[in-house]
Amino acid sequence: MKPLLSLLDASLNFGGDPLINHWTIHLLPKDHVCLVGRNGSGKSTLLKLFSGLHDVDSGSIFKRPSLRVAYLPQRLTIVNPEQTALDYVLEFSREDYLAATYLTELKVPLDKPLHLLSGGEQRRISLAATLAQDPDVLLLDEPTNHLDIATIEWLEDMLANFRGAFVVISHDRQFSKNISNKTWWIDRTRIQENSKGFGDFDRWSEYVWEQEEREKSLLDTRLRLEADWLLRGVTARRKRNQGRLRRVTSMREERQQLKMNSRKTISTTHFQTQGESQLIIDAQGITKSFGERTLLQPFDLRLMRGDRIGIMGPNGTGKTTLIRMLVGDLEPDSGMIKRNSKTSVIYLDQMQNSLNENKTLWQNMCPNGGDHVTVQGQSKHVVAYLKDFLFDENQTRGMTHILSGGERNRLALAKALTQPCDFLVLDEPTNDLDSDTLDLLLEVLSEFPGTLLIVSHDRDFLDQLVTSLIAFEGNGTAIEYVGGYQDYLRQRETHSTNLPKPEKNQKSMKNVKIDVAATSKVRLTYLEKRDFEQLPTEMKVLSSVITDLEKKLSDPQFYQRNPDDFNKLTQELVNKKSHLDSMEFRWLELDEKVNNSN
Repeated sequence: MKPLLSLLDASLNFGGDPLINHWTIHLLPKDHVCLVGRNGSGKSTLLKLFSGLHDVDSGSIFKRPSLRVAYLPQRLTIVNPEQTALDYVLEFSREDYLAATYLTELKVPLDKPLHLLSGGEQRRISLAATLAQDPDVLLLDEPTNHLDIATIEWLEDMLANFRGAFVVISHDRQFSKNISNKTWWIDRTRIQENSKGFGDFDRWSEYVWEQEEREKSLLDTRLRLEADWLLRGVTARRKRNQGRLRRVTSMREERQQLKMNSRKTISTTHFQTQGESQLIIDAQGITKSFGERTLLQPFDLRLMRGDRIGIMGPNGTGKTTLIRMLVGDLEPDSGMIKRNSKTSVIYLDQMQNSLNENKTLWQNMCPNGGDHVTVQGQSKHVVAYLKDFLFDENQTRGMTHILSGGERNRLALAKALTQPCDFLVLDEPTNDLDSDTLDLLLEVLSEFPGTLLIVSHDRDFLDQLVTSLIAFEGNGTAIEYVGGYQDYLRQRETHSTNLPKPEKNQKSMKNVKIDVAATSKVRLTYLEKRDFEQLPTEMKVLSSVITDLEKKLSDPQFYQRNPDDFNKLTQELVNKKSHLDSMEFRWLELDEKVNNSN
C-alpha cells in the first residue's frame, strides 16, 4: 500500500540539539494514528512537517500529489478581531455550506465576532475551519482541549466515520483509545510504531522498556539516567493503577453510604464519630441566575474531608459558577452554604497565573530565596522536589517562559502543593499534559490527603480519581452521581429520562426491510408497531431531502448571492440531519425490543 505522507531519514535540530533524529515513518490510507510522547519531544513539530509549515534539515518529506492536508494548531490565530466566525471559516472551507454546517454542528454562532469568543469557542472554530477543508488527511494537535464531553464524543463519531487518514495528539486517554488503530511513540529523539491503537500502549511501552532493560549495557549514559525514572514509572504503572483504583472504589462506597443517609441521620451519627471538623462545605438549595438565564436550580452538596468530587458538563452551563459559590467568590441567589472556617483553600482556575514568566523554575518555587520547599509539613530540596514533577536539574535554573504549556501546568501544580492547603480546587488541570505527566498528576492527587474539587472533561481521568461526579444536565440542573464517568453513564439511564444519550448506531439504515409478520409476535403498542413499519420509508424520504439541500448549498456562489437564504438552508439542513438521527435511534430502539422479545 502506497503511503500518503512519509518522513524519509529526516533530521531536524532545535537550539543545537537534535529534535528529530533520522526518522522514517509512513502514513498509510485509513491510518488512524495516535501520536504520543512527552511534552517537548517533537509531536507538534512532526505535524508541522507533514503540513508543510516546517522543513527538515536533512532527509526528505514525501507527499502524494494532489493530497489535501488540513492541520489543526493548538491555538487559534486571530488577525482580524472583528471578523465573524462564519467569515473566518469560509476562508478555509472547500465548499461554503461546509463552513456553516460545521459551525452549527459545533454550536458556534455564525455571526459572533472573533474577539468575543471564549477559549472553548475558539477551539470549536479552529476545528470547523480544519474540517471544512474536506481533507484527505487530518493533522490534529490537541483537538479536545477546552471541549466539553458532548463535543468530544461528537468528534469521536466524526473521526470514526472519516474516510481518510489522520494523526492526532491528545491528552485524553479515552478519546485516544476510541479513535486510533495505530500508535506512534516519540521517545528520546526517535520514533517507534505499533500497529495497534492507544489502548495497547501501556502493554507495548512496557515491553519496549523491558527489552531495553535487558540490553541496558548497550545504552549510553544519557539513556541510563532517563531509564531510572521511566522504567520505574512504566513498569509499575499497572500496579499503581490497581492500588489507586482499589482505594477510590472504597471511597466511592463510603460516599454512597453518606449520600443514602438523611441529613438528620448524618448530623446525629456521622459527626458524633468523626467530629464536625470533617465537614468542609454544606450547601443546601443553592441557586444562581444571570438575567433570565438560570445556571443552577436548587442544588444540595455535602462535601467531606477527603472527598474527591468531579464536575462535568457542556461549556457555559455553570460549572465555574458553582465552584465560585462553593469557595465563597460568588454568593448564591438563594439557599445556604456553610463552610468550615478552618479549611485552607487553593483555587487554581488558571494554573499558570501563579507563575512569574521572567523567573527561573527555582525562583518560582522559592520566591523568598533558599533552596528548600515545604510539602505537607516536610522540607525537601527544590531540585529533588522538581525531579518528582519530571523536571531535570538543568531545567530548574532555566527560565519559565521557555516551558511548554504542559510543563507550565506541571510547575504550577508543584508550586501550589507547597502552600498550606487541605482543599484543592482545579479547573481543567489536564489540558496540555502528556501521558507521563497525567500519570504523575493522578499519583499526586491520589496521595493528596485533603479534599479535591475538579472540573474536567477527561473521562479516563475522572474514572480513575473521583469519588463522585456532579453532572450539569442542562437547564440549570446539576445532579451528583457516586463513582466515575462510567458509573455516571450507568446511573443516568435509571436516574432520569432527560435526553438519554443514544448508543452509537451499530446498524446501517440503508435497505432496511421490515418483517411485518414478525412484528405481530412481539409486544409492541399500536403506535410502536406503526413507527417500526413506517420509519424506514420516512427516513428514505428525509435522506433524499437532505441530499437535495446539500446540493443547493454546494453552489460556491450561493452565499455571495443570498447569505440570508444560505444561513436558513444551512440551519434547515442541520435540523433535518438531527431529525434523521432521532428517527434512526427510535427505529433501533424498536428493533432491539423486537429482537429481545423473539
